[in-house]
Amino acid sequence: MPCKKTPKREPDPFRWFDSSPEAIQLMVMMYVKYPPSLRNVEDLLHERGIDICRETVRLWWRRFGPMFANKFRKKRVEAVRQHIHWRWNLDAVYVKMNGEMHYLWRAVDHEGEVLQSLVTKERGKAAALKFIKMTVKRHGRPKTIVTDGLRSYRALKEIGGKERQKVGRHLNNRAENSHQPFRRRARAMLSFRG
Repeated sequence: MPCKKTPKREPDPFRWFDSSPEAIQLMVMMYVKYPPSLRNVEDLLHERGIDICRETVRLWWRRFGPMFANKFRKKRVEAVRQHIHWRWNLDAVYVKMNGEMHYLWRAVDHEGEVLQSLVTKERGKAAALKFIKMTVKRHGRPKTIVTDGLRSYRALKEIGGKERQKVGRHLNNRAENSHQPFRRRARAMLSFRG
């Protein structure tokens, strides 16, 4: 008689920590959502009765940040997939990462929700095609795609989206505005972080 395999349980990531998962999540969200320094987060948590040092904040942020981000991303994608996206706004912006210039591609829906992001070294047709294919695969085809005048968006012709594309001077403001929180955080990160 074959023995039944029990489903393998994933180990609890919080098992070696004295703090509660809620406190760790609160700290990580405070550090990620707002641009405070590690010392500011330490002070804010101290006001709430949680006594930790800034090195603990940094450790938790590095260890649990990606885990919380994946959890929230899954919830957001499930919620976003339930709605029809009748218009996307696509845009690419320069970002500096580890001293090198990269391009941050973003697709934003008609309500301003960021659907997809991608960082590439180039801003050519191949990068645009890769980004558009990823977004279409994840969210389906929109009725309209609003872009700026970048020539890389000629890649839409290859996937049959050229007739859906709209290009205009102020039409792409929704995508441009979606970059503002990222730029604000990048400016705050330029100052000394403790």
